[in-house]
Amino acid sequence: MAGDLAAILPTVDNSKSYTRTETETVMSPSEPGRCFKILVFSVLLALQTFGGNQMVLAKDQTQSGTALDGVPLIPREILFGNPDKASARLSPDGRFISYLAPVDGVLNVWVAPANDPTSAEPVTPDKKRGIRMYFWSYTPNRLLYLQDTDGDENYHVYSVDVNKKETIDLTPIEGAKAQMEQISHTSPNVILVGLNDRDPQLHDIYRLDILSGSMTLIQENPGFAGFLADEDYNVRFAMKMTPEGGQQILKPGDKEDWEDFITIGPEDMLTTYPSDFSKDGSVLYLYDSRKRNTSALVTIDLETMKVTLVAEDPRADLSDTMTHPTEKTLQAAAFTYDRKIWKVLDPAIQSDFDYLESVTDGDVEVVSRTLDDSQWMVAYVMDNGPIRYYRYDRSAKKAHFLFTNRDELEDQPLVKMTPVIVKSRDDFNLVDYLSLPPGADSDGNGFPDQPLPLVLLVHGGPWARSEWGYDPQHQWLANRGYAVLDVNFRGSTGFGKDFTNAGNFEWAGKMHDDLIDSVNWAIDQKVADPDRIAISGGSYGGYATLVALTFTPGVFACGIDIVGPSNLITLLESIPPYWAPMIEMFTTRVGDHRTEEGKKFLMERSPLSRVEEIEDPLLIGQGANDPRVKQAEADQIVNAMEEKKIPVTYLLYPDEGHGFARPENRLSFFAVMEAFLAEHLGGRYEEIGDDFEGSSISIPTGGDEVPGLATSLDKIESKEK
Repeated sequence: MAGDLAAILPTVDNSKSYTRTETETVMSPSEPGRCFKILVFSVLLALQTFGGNQMVLAKDQTQSGTALDGVPLIPREILFGNPDKASARLSPDGRFISYLAPVDGVLNVWVAPANDPTSAEPVTPDKKRGIRMYFWSYTPNRLLYLQDTDGDENYHVYSVDVNKKETIDLTPIEGAKAQMEQISHTSPNVILVGLNDRDPQLHDIYRLDILSGSMTLIQENPGFAGFLADEDYNVRFAMKMTPEGGQQILKPGDKEDWEDFITIGPEDMLTTYPSDFSKDGSVLYLYDSRKRNTSALVTIDLETMKVTLVAEDPRADLSDTMTHPTEKTLQAAAFTYDRKIWKVLDPAIQSDFDYLESVTDGDVEVVSRTLDDSQWMVAYVMDNGPIRYYRYDRSAKKAHFLFTNRDELEDQPLVKMTPVIVKSRDDFNLVDYLSLPPGADSDGNGFPDQPLPLVLLVHGGPWARSEWGYDPQHQWLANRGYAVLDVNFRGSTGFGKDFTNAGNFEWAGKMHDDLIDSVNWAIDQKVADPDRIAISGGSYGGYATLVALTFTPGVFACGIDIVGPSNLITLLESIPPYWAPMIEMFTTRVGDHRTEEGKKFLMERSPLSRVEEIEDPLLIGQGANDPRVKQAEADQIVNAMEEKKIPVTYLLYPDEGHGFARPENRLSFFAVMEAFLAEHLGGRYEEIGDDFEGSSISIPTGGDEVPGLATSLDKIESKEK
């Protein structure tokens, strides 16, 4: 949910298995070269498999004679296990291709000569958590990656010599969180990193030599939320929250102080921010929603302060840009309403896009380019198939197919994801995504032949969004016989500032109304059986699940909360220290935990205050090391439910953080969730088999509430003894 009360730089939703292009497979601590984007609060096995058609033993609680008769179950291992290959990249010099792939079940970086991808070998040594975020440096034969410990998000930066397969921890500081700030071809052996080793709340900026490991402080942080540096590693701007919830962009003054460059009001804070510079550093590229609703791509001449509009879309915010790898010219801009659409700005690449759009189906993503711009790595994102990677030769105008991220998906009965527009009760357009079970829509009109059990998915954030494309949860649930509806409720980003700001102070208010309006739409359209509707989500989506069961009991047959907060006061009182410079983000949009009036409001909007209202079955999943939504958030509501003798099933993972990164843990959780949904919605399910093998799953309470759960855990514990 890519998607979070998170790091200052772009994140992804850790409650889902993989993101839109699987280029960052779990929480991304930062994106080099694009400082300060959004502080978002996202989070987020077969009983027996055989070769060929992946037949599985299963139980089917759907009505006989349905369209699912004869449709095989897709094994959970295929959907939620490690990808075959992901995050494909070309090295800047074009000599190598790299990707993430498992080694003994753990994701590592593999590298091969670009002209011989089949000879790839692993070059990193991770044996536990798996690598999720890596980059090519501009030093020949050098990769960089980030890794934390058991989900604590205290990332270290590692350097890898791909020829010698030697790895060095470049930031071996216990308890400190490193984040990438900038990687530039102008200084190939040096990168910029942020470190909060001096003050846990603040990241200072260092030049880090990736060969020697030596670090030089270039900018101490006096209290800023983030910095923006140019490609010559000059820190050009700093960002600071205002007490009203806006943002100041500051520039260095004549002396050692900082002076105001732009002040952004709170209404534009989430949709206006600096992105990058022109090659000579004289022009700033800005995502800008001031004096308009949706954010546009604009440039600012830093000498004359002239603002030039480059690209805009009245329906959607600017979602992505492409710049030339060395010339830094703006070449394309993307906007995502229901689907992602690229607008080419530079005629020099128009023919490239024209050709790439003809190669295969799906949305085009250019995920890496060589420095000479002769070769591109291109990913094609589809809703009913795996991501397809191609190496594109620009001079020959030829795309060479490399691989998909999940080969076994090719032969599975995958379904389409359809964007639908739902009107809220106060006339907002909610861009939702609907998936139906195979064969449920016999006449092809986009709606099922008869009402179905439905799972409502709520993304994390809330300052994030759901998007079109392959989604393992959509495919899994549809395959089990459920309609799936993914909701972009108010407060979601991407649809203009009016829509985002309409979520201010509406946690458990109008944001929840949007979910109920989407449910009512599904019932009115004969998509959903009103007696068989579940709600599920991670992070904010987990909170929304708890809200649904406490504020509107009886609407949902059951709920699944993954790393969701139950008490908004304790949530805000226990934020990670490095979120402190951004506290006004929460106090001006969620509620102010520092005042008595604010605390009263926050408690009124906290599910913990209404535990006695819960009458629907609840499944909770939590990582013990979660630095954002701490374990206490799950413990509080579980303890309160137990005191009131309300049943709940609680799964706790001691080696996870804000979501489940290890595939063994994902598989165990989704196995339990599948049995839980089958029990309460009546869908078909793949029985819990060896899904707990290698998982750290523990069940503090409620093991008897889910069919097969306690027995499966006992079997694993017996084996271990």
